[in-house]
Order: sequence, then C-alpha cells, then structure tokens
Amino acid sequence: MYTDDQLIEIIATDESDRAEFTESAGDMDKVRKAICAFANDLANHRMPGLFFIGIKGDRSCAGLEISDSLLQTLGGLRSDGKILPFPTMAVDKRTLNDCSVAVIQVEPSDNPPVKVDNRCWVRVGPNRAQATTEEERRLTEKRRWGNLPYDMQRVSGVTVGNDLDMRKFEDEYLPFAVSKKALQENDRNPQDQLKALRLITEEGIPTVTAILMLGNDPGFWFPGAYIQFVRFSGNEVTDPIKDQKEIRGALPEQLSELDKILKTNISVALDTHGEIHIEKPDYPYEALREIVRNAVIHRNYENSNTPVRLQWFSDKVEIISPGSVYGAVTKDNFGDPGATGYRNPTIAEAMKNMGFMQRFGIGIATAREKLEKNDNPPLEFDVQDTLILATIKPAQ
Repeated sequence: MYTDDQLIEIIATDESDRAEFTESAGDMDKVRKAICAFANDLANHRMPGLFFIGIKGDRSCAGLEISDSLLQTLGGLRSDGKILPFPTMAVDKRTLNDCSVAVIQVEPSDNPPVKVDNRCWVRVGPNRAQATTEEERRLTEKRRWGNLPYDMQRVSGVTVGNDLDMRKFEDEYLPFAVSKKALQENDRNPQDQLKALRLITEEGIPTVTAILMLGNDPGFWFPGAYIQFVRFSGNEVTDPIKDQKEIRGALPEQLSELDKILKTNISVALDTHGEIHIEKPDYPYEALREIVRNAVIHRNYENSNTPVRLQWFSDKVEIISPGSVYGAVTKDNFGDPGATGYRNPTIAEAMKNMGFMQRFGIGIATAREKLEKNDNPPLEFDVQDTLILATIKPAQ
C-alpha cells in the first residue's frame, strides 16, 4: 500500500485512469466497477489503481465515518462472486490531512478481462466506461500466461474442433457466462468468445478448464478427474460393498449425476416428537452437495490422478479431495469464515456461471448451517499434506 504522503500527493492531482474518488460508499456496485476497471489496467500502466472513499469531487474531505464494518464490506467485494476473476486488492483506513478515508488499492490483473456481473469495465482517462469489443480484445492479449494458475494453462495436443463440445458451449455455457445484452451487442465468432472467457489461449489451444468443463473426453487428458462413490454395509472399508460407481465425464455432468446418487442414498425418517410429524433425513442433501462440490472444484488436478472419493458408511459419510490447502488458506484457518483460497479460480468461475455455485466462499458455512438445523453432529475436517478429508455423521 502507498504511504500517506504518496496518497496525499495523488489526491492533490486530477482524477486520472489510476485514481477515482467518491464521498460515500452507498453504491457498492459503483465500487465493484471501479475495482474492475483498475484491475483491467487498459492503459497498461502495470501499476496499482486507487479508489478513495470519503473524498469529494473537489478533493475536500467528506467527513465520512470509516468503520470496521465498512472496511470488512469493502474487503468482501473481492470474493463475493460478482467480480471475476478475483482481483488482487487491499483495503485500508487512512487519515490524510486530518480526513478519514478508505483506500482500495487494486493491482493490475494477470488474467484480464475482469468483469462485474459479466460486464467489462475500463478506465479511459479520468472516466470509467464499459469496454468495447476492441478493448476487450486488447485486454485478452495482455494476459501473462506464465503467471496464471494451472487451470488456465493450455493442454498440449488438444484442439477446439476435436476435443471440445461446442454445442454445449453455445447452448449451456455461453448464455450464462455472458449477459444477454452483451451477446446481442457483438457478433464474435466462437473462437473469440472462448478466448474472452479464458477457455482457450491466444493461440487457440484449449485450457485445463475448457477440457474439464466442456471436453468430449476429459478422462483421457486427466485420468483422475472423476468421482468414486462407494457405499459400504458397515462402518469399515473392509465391510461388504452395497453399491459403487465411477462418475465420469465433464465436471457439470459429474455433479449432476452425483446429485441423483446423494438423493437416492439419503434415508428419511418420520420425526414424531412434536405435534406435527416431520420427515427428517439422516443427512441433509444440501450439506453433502456443498462439500462434494467443494471437493471437485478445489481439488488438485495438476499432479494427482486420484479421484474425489465419497465413502458412505453406516455411521458416517467421508468425502476425500486430492490436494491440500492453497493460497491464504492454511491448516489452522481452513473452514474459518473469510479464509478463502482458489487453486482453480477459472473452474470456480465456470461452475458459478453454470449454476453449481451461488456465491463464493460460503460452501462450508452452508453445509454447517444445514447440518446444525438437521441435528447432525458438527462437520469434521482432517487437513493433511496431500488430501482433505471431510466427515459428516448422521442426525442424532
């Protein structure tokens, strides 16, 4: 973050494509658009952009109270799922010339175009505007591929024509990933659309995410990219197997098939303790669904051929995800509110686009809430160096 003297100097200058000011934080959508525009760095400054809250247009102090609650809200904009891909930003409270301000410092993205609700915003001089088709193309060409996460890397030997299901892309993915108005406003060909959505490289080679989400045969390229379901008749892996399946295909098909398996295996009893008899499952479907989806989305696809495993015992359900913690998430803070790290940010974005996630960072919290409401014991995690084991026990 810049020093106080540097920030004071920036405030004294005219509003530019690297600084924007507002006297209040009442319009969070405005703040998101500003973050998006700075992250896109259309002018290619390769320097942070700054959004000041508490400064009027004439650079005088707005007298705004900068509370901890406001700072937490601003920090939460990074991962609330509206700005994609996630921006790199810092939020801080400063006192500049006796004026309390909130400062958001936004780093240029390695992975543009960054969008808010599927709309791309840029800074053009002192103004913020929606990007044109040509400006989006320029942003796509700016990507620094060598710095990108594994799920955005190209898959050698793969081609769009032979290995991607373009019907699925056009009918099932594109309408959810791009706003209807944006689709109507431009006439991009499928190749350019795939590039804009980070599914192929500038050279036209499909990425890891493209193969896993839209591939004709993802298992050929990623042998461990499937879900192994086993139901045992007892409490140990040595007990007889009642049912087992290997769920393969593109990730959306895997999750859809798994939803059916979860619903089939959940037992429902009649709770007769109250005046009204209520059907009560041994496991809440939503809790199982959230933990399995987390396991699939955040697993290690780079150097593990182990599948996600769902082991259903008489006394518990175990969900095992290959790969350990990542980024800001550690063994100590795993599962804590606000502790988020995305090994596969483009897969997460694609899953959200296709409706398998509502918001980022709430899967574990949702599972815990559903378990508590259903009278299940608390969710348990065992975070190891090569895997994460989640254990869910039946309702009491």
